[in-house]
Amino acid sequence: MDAAAHFRDKKITVMGLGLLGRGVGDARYLAECGADLIVTDLKSREALETSVAELESFKNIKFVLGEHRLEDFRGRDLILKAAGVPLDSPYIAEAKKNSIPVRMSADLFAELSGIPVTGVTGTRGKSTVTHMIHAILKEAGKKVLLGGNVRGVSTLALLKEVTPSHTAVLELDSWQCQGWGEASMSPHIAVFTTLYPDHQNYYKDNPGAYLADKANIFLFQKPEDTLVLGKQCAPTIIDAYGEIIESKTLVIGEDKLPEDWKLRIPGQHNRYNASLALATARTLDIDDSVSRKAIEAFSGVPGRLELITEKNGVKIYNDTAATTPEATLAALSALDPAHTVLIMGGADKNLEMGTLLAKLPEVKRVILLAGSGTSRVLEWISGVSVYDSLDAAVAEAFSSATTGDNILFSPAFASFGMFKNEYDRGDQFVALINSHE
Repeated sequence: MDAAAHFRDKKITVMGLGLLGRGVGDARYLAECGADLIVTDLKSREALETSVAELESFKNIKFVLGEHRLEDFRGRDLILKAAGVPLDSPYIAEAKKNSIPVRMSADLFAELSGIPVTGVTGTRGKSTVTHMIHAILKEAGKKVLLGGNVRGVSTLALLKEVTPSHTAVLELDSWQCQGWGEASMSPHIAVFTTLYPDHQNYYKDNPGAYLADKANIFLFQKPEDTLVLGKQCAPTIIDAYGEIIESKTLVIGEDKLPEDWKLRIPGQHNRYNASLALATARTLDIDDSVSRKAIEAFSGVPGRLELITEKNGVKIYNDTAATTPEATLAALSALDPAHTVLIMGGADKNLEMGTLLAKLPEVKRVILLAGSGTSRVLEWISGVSVYDSLDAAVAEAFSSATTGDNILFSPAFASFGMFKNEYDRGDQFVALINSHE
């Protein structure tokens, strides 16, 4: 299919531009295809300045920023919805009332490309597993495209690169899985890594809706498709959906990774991730020798327990993607808490923090960043500093750490308030580390 022709002269509203590059890339691709675009976002033009600047030269893009208007969801051929749009959005309801298709980039890419797709979801581990699978396929000499919930990557724009011999590996968050469900689609191979409470600020008093959205990654699979379940989440998923899962199902734990395979990235959780990647590679008929070479060479994903540098015998890790307590617990388990200075804290996601709070007394030093989440748990953490500046927190971390220690930036909370997003948070941390004498 000529994907560009599919969008040419179509009236399309792009709902959500954002600052991560994905929305910009989608809008640019659609504009280059000759679509008539309205790009709308609740953020102001000033807040979106860098994104708008990349698109201002297109005469076929109209910006409606700082608001959404019902009129922009009428008389259109397509609404392209960004992640995180509220379930009860009156604008999406308006589009559906007027029989306008509402799609998201990942499922629309899969439909138009027609190539085999491996999709990866889960509360924790999905980024690492996605990138591991991609690395294995590259090592095997396959033509492979990486997209979905990947920073700076427009999944729609990947349509320009598609050939019949390509395959795609897509990281899918719960919102993107929601899009697959609305399109009544699932990837050919679905990988579900872990399941913990998350995004309760979005799903509010209906935590089951979070799993229901993620379950779309396998609900529309056929018997010839494959579902790879991590053993952490398998019991919950099989209990909830076992009777209606049609695909071949594999349950995989870290014990499925050969003991003599040596990983460059630390932690038992990463051996678990690697085992899921290996199982997926076997499903794709890739020899274990190829997988081993790729997995053992894999250096990790930026912002996921990423070793930034070592200064004066202190190793410094950027784990900004740790937006849940389970993620921070995994990082602490991979390191030695007694020799770790932890910087954490941020905006509340209404998650249960008890297990992490019980672990903190084992940590050498805990330094907190201000935020609604920090305020909620502060009374249960003694002897800590709270800063409204990352610079000040990093300065104390360096003064607290000695040779043989780790500085771990693993927030356990969302980034909103002090930072634009988790990537901005990580970028600022890395810049501060690199500038420290």
